[in-house]
Amino acid sequence: MWERILLRLLPASFRYEYAAEMGAIHAQRRRDCAGIWSRIGLCLEMTADLVVTAVAAHCEILRQDVRQSVRTLARSKAFTLAAVAVTALGIGATTAAFSIADHVLIRRLPFADVDRLAMLWESIPGYSRMEPSPANYRDWKSMNSVFESMGAYRGLLVNLSGSGQPESLEGSSVTADLFPMIGARPALGRVFSAGDDRDGAAGTVILSDGLWRDRFGGDSGVLNRKILLDGAAFTVIGVMPPDFYFPERKVPLWTAMRFAPSDFEDRTNYYLNVLAKLRPGVSAAQARQQMTLISVELERLYPKDNHKVTAYVGDLRELVGPRARVLLTALAAAALCLLLMTCTNLANLLLARGLMRRKEIAVRTALGAGRERLVRQLLTESMLLALAGGLVGIAFAAEAAPLLAKLVPNGLPIAETFSIDGRVIGLALLLTTLTGIGFGAIPALRTTDAAMSGLREGSRSGVGGRRERLRGLLVVAQVSSSVVLLVCCGLLIRALWQIENTDPGFRPEGVLTLRTSLPMPKYEKTAPRLRFYEQVLTGVRALPGVKAAGYTSFLPIVLGGGIWPVRVDGAPPDANAKDRASLRFITPGYFAAMRIPLVAGRDVAESDTVTTLAVAIVSQSFVRRHWPNQGPLGRHFRLLDTDWTVAGVAGDVRTRGLERTSEPQVYLPYRQIADGSLPWYAPKDLAVRGTGDPATLVAAIRRIVAKADPEQPVSDVQSLADLVATDSAPRVVHLRVLGGFAALAFLLAVVGIHGLLSFAVSSRTQEIGVRLAVGARPANIFAMVLRQGAVLCGAGVAAGLAAAYGAGMAMQAALAGVRPDDPITFLAGSAAAVIMALAGSILPAVRAVRVDPLSAMRSE
Repeated sequence: MWERILLRLLPASFRYEYAAEMGAIHAQRRRDCAGIWSRIGLCLEMTADLVVTAVAAHCEILRQDVRQSVRTLARSKAFTLAAVAVTALGIGATTAAFSIADHVLIRRLPFADVDRLAMLWESIPGYSRMEPSPANYRDWKSMNSVFESMGAYRGLLVNLSGSGQPESLEGSSVTADLFPMIGARPALGRVFSAGDDRDGAAGTVILSDGLWRDRFGGDSGVLNRKILLDGAAFTVIGVMPPDFYFPERKVPLWTAMRFAPSDFEDRTNYYLNVLAKLRPGVSAAQARQQMTLISVELERLYPKDNHKVTAYVGDLRELVGPRARVLLTALAAAALCLLLMTCTNLANLLLARGLMRRKEIAVRTALGAGRERLVRQLLTESMLLALAGGLVGIAFAAEAAPLLAKLVPNGLPIAETFSIDGRVIGLALLLTTLTGIGFGAIPALRTTDAAMSGLREGSRSGVGGRRERLRGLLVVAQVSSSVVLLVCCGLLIRALWQIENTDPGFRPEGVLTLRTSLPMPKYEKTAPRLRFYEQVLTGVRALPGVKAAGYTSFLPIVLGGGIWPVRVDGAPPDANAKDRASLRFITPGYFAAMRIPLVAGRDVAESDTVTTLAVAIVSQSFVRRHWPNQGPLGRHFRLLDTDWTVAGVAGDVRTRGLERTSEPQVYLPYRQIADGSLPWYAPKDLAVRGTGDPATLVAAIRRIVAKADPEQPVSDVQSLADLVATDSAPRVVHLRVLGGFAALAFLLAVVGIHGLLSFAVSSRTQEIGVRLAVGARPANIFAMVLRQGAVLCGAGVAAGLAAAYGAGMAMQAALAGVRPDDPITFLAGSAAAVIMALAGSILPAVRAVRVDPLSAMRSE
């Protein structure tokens, strides 16, 4: 019994030739065994011998099959190149798409114990995730028992000066316990200590590898060197390694965060980002439960500021927005569709080639080749084709990786470029193997089935019979996959068109924008800031071609602006109500430069100072929310503990980008900022509207800024049109890649229909000849072939449209309001399918019409 099982390990041909002899030898040796131990030893020896023999026999057959396959494929260069190209297309696209999805959505973030890290936010009415205030952060840290450590960070905008040209940098300020929590170790020096966090301690800074090399030439003596940040001296205590990214990709430096006693006075001052590390053995659910209890206690202690405020415990991967997540998932799904189409095309190629080799296989069968041997030979050929295509596809994916860098969200602490690592290569090789075996086995079995029927086979079977149903099903699968890709691409095109036609509330054409972030404490008082703004704006407005210029705290699209609670006309105080607005301080001329319409009242004026009535310009959405169907001018609201009088109403602006809902806007006069108040909101972004190319103004404006303050850097120089375009740039890249996939799918479907109908015509040559000989009109033959293509296409379209609707529902978060069953898109997809069917059917139909009846009936 055991011997018969072991013999099954041998190839069938080897077993057929040598099994009887090997069985006789082993039977004789068993008879010669004297005892039980001798029999056990013989059994073990026989097992080892048969295993070694089986491996050697399979390797020898594989070597023979590979040599034979290489010779066979070399004789059919066109077929080989087509099969390799088709396989490379599917494997390459899938590998590239899975690589970026893995890089963004799956791969572990480069931090120690990343599974125990959690992001903490506040949830307030109207906002599920809001940056915590310092006071709540302090209480969370002291009251919890589920987190091993907790740290905070925030954005930092500073001017680096003192050596070389002044430079504006967007860094990060972190608490001392943050870097040890994530396991960050510097390449040089040390990280922050508790002493660096104390209020009044000497300033310390850690440099990124990029800033260290660009600004300091990679000098290892940079440690303990003094640099000037916003005019204050900071000591360099460390340099981070080149692969360290936190909290985002492009952070040039980090400073120690200090809290003054005044930072804990207002619990509605939301600006921190909080990261915590769970204690060993504590689950995220347990952490959420305790943080909920802490939130209830803080609401009891501070009923005004913490009314309905709860803590939200989330994963670091939630930094990837739902839109980016859906688009990346859609890209991976599209790659799978394309892989399916390439596999079906490969299977069709192998089926067609197998049918053309029926006589060859029949002859080999007649000469004694067994079915197992023939199937192995054909599978070896398909595996060689798949392996060659897979290797080419992996190389293609590696080359395409830098082109997909724009799809990586900026908010994640990961590199912009991604590599094809071992796991993805392993997946690609697995897909290659499955493609070679899965889509090579059926053609191999069908080919040998056909050969077993005899050396001769009539040609009247045609493609309509049982033999060609499989090829027809493969073509239907191709058509349905291409329809899914075409419809999904169409939905995203419609979404992008809708986004780009969204009115941002301003006119970006002809506007130059730049940033002059004023350093504190040099410009902490209002008076020196006013002198700087006046000198710069006077010089810029005097430039030839400049029509208007103005400063704002934050340009729209770039930053939404701070979100602040608003209380209108004596409404009951509720700091956490949904009545909130985004806030900006502006100079006169800003609305004119941006062409934000003033629909009522007036603009801010130079006469609006800290000694005059506090006035504000509000947006139309602000008026609709608080005073619907009422006159807003002269009305009052409270913001920043100040009563403001509405002096004007401006049009609504998409401050948070073209796709996100924006809060109502409030614009305050730049002269009404008190000394030392809200330094982050000091106007820093300059908008200049000109009559010509905005880029021609850059050099002159730099000279004007340098004249006003030689130490003031100018940064973020770009046109307003480019700034708006960056908002939808990742979506455009996604669409281009997906559109490329859809175009390739369309082409593959056309090739599939053409290939099947071409084979149908060649297989039915005698039938078509007889039809023509007995009087069939060429138009009838033409319609017969077109009808077959239409039937295949119709079945594929029906399945494809149903699947496309499901795909549209799944990617609804990325459709920007476009319905997942948008009729225009579905009609366009159906029209593309009709074109697909015609393109694949015309040439075979013409070939059928041109069949010569006499030649067809004489042929076999």
